[in-house]
Amino acid sequence: MRVFKFGGASIADAGRMAALLPIISGEQQPLLLVLSALGKTTNALEAIVNLAYNGQKNSALAAAQKLEQEHLDFAKALLNETFYAEAAIALRQHFIELEQAVQTVDPARYDYSYDQVVCMGEIFSSRMFACYLRQNNVASEWIDIRTVVRTDDTYRDAVVDIEYSKQQAESLIGKQLSRGKIVVTQGFIGATAEGKSVTLGREGSDYTAAILASMLQLESLTIWKDVNGLQNADPKLFPNTVKIEAISYNEVIEMAFYGAQIIHPKTIKPLQNSNIPLYVKCFFDKSLPGSVIQGEADHAQYPPLIVLKDNQELIQVTTRDFSFITEDNLSKLYSIFHDLKIKINLIQNAAISFIACIDNREDKVKALIQALGKDYKVSRNDNVHLLTIRHYTPEILLDLTKDKQILLRQETRKTIQVVMK
Repeated sequence: MRVFKFGGASIADAGRMAALLPIISGEQQPLLLVLSALGKTTNALEAIVNLAYNGQKNSALAAAQKLEQEHLDFAKALLNETFYAEAAIALRQHFIELEQAVQTVDPARYDYSYDQVVCMGEIFSSRMFACYLRQNNVASEWIDIRTVVRTDDTYRDAVVDIEYSKQQAESLIGKQLSRGKIVVTQGFIGATAEGKSVTLGREGSDYTAAILASMLQLESLTIWKDVNGLQNADPKLFPNTVKIEAISYNEVIEMAFYGAQIIHPKTIKPLQNSNIPLYVKCFFDKSLPGSVIQGEADHAQYPPLIVLKDNQELIQVTTRDFSFITEDNLSKLYSIFHDLKIKINLIQNAAISFIACIDNREDKVKALIQALGKDYKVSRNDNVHLLTIRHYTPEILLDLTKDKQILLRQETRKTIQVVMK
């Protein structure tokens, strides 16, 4: 048995969702299907929670009604009359949950409020897809992943309770698979022990699929995308990308750590631990071989692997009394970042200064600067870019940094990183 994960691009419209049926029908054994939200739904839900957070709850509810109509239109284009009626009833119940989440948005708890709203996108899409499969006589079962994946209360980046979730996965999902049914569920979301919805970090659907594959000891995970395999860079940002036929777990973990969006940073570890291969294939043409991520491949010759993170903040911290940035200060600084749950994308320290490049989330940055400012002098560079190149060459580095102001450069034998303006 295998896991197939379908992202937003693969279900962007009713035609694309319907086109997934041959991919699924061609399998000779039960499948676990993990779905993302439709197209730009997550962005729309983020806009809704931001409206509510800023006190515009009527506008947020109006936007939610618009989103419901878009999903109903999608369902009408996908389903016959009988199954459309069923989908409409289910969607109404889920949109009631969304409306309640909007009404209870708490300005003092942004991350919590965010998760109660944004988690709904995957619920909507998977409900409609489950109806479509049953309309086409595919034996399937829809499962709310929030009854399976239990997490802590780190909203927007929740940590999964693997032991409890494994028991639930075996009981709820494994049972249906053993009966020969296809299981349709959601990525990206889970729930706390108190039943509050959480998200696992943006692009967390890949991670959901990976931990389920590991918990259930399934044969493989396939992520279906709109590209013909894993590329050495984001084709939306860089021309002339190169397809990678096969790549090791370790190499992909490096790419994910530095911010490559094609695979979620936490996805590889559970697959590597269970020795489960991950395939990246094209949903436009299932006959294409795609790419495979598995095992070690130390002898492999990789092209330059390029990751560009935009919308970054470069924070420089300097001691007020000219004391060195050694163990005591480093411990204090790391504690501040840890307590605020801020991931550092690049770090460097000198005698009396400490530099960190982080994602520009204004609420987090503001709290960070306030906390650091109690004991240190703080300066910042806004809207910078972090470029990482694995297996770099001088030529590729020169080409990608041409006409840029380099604010920081850091390199090892295989990897170079530059922060540039």
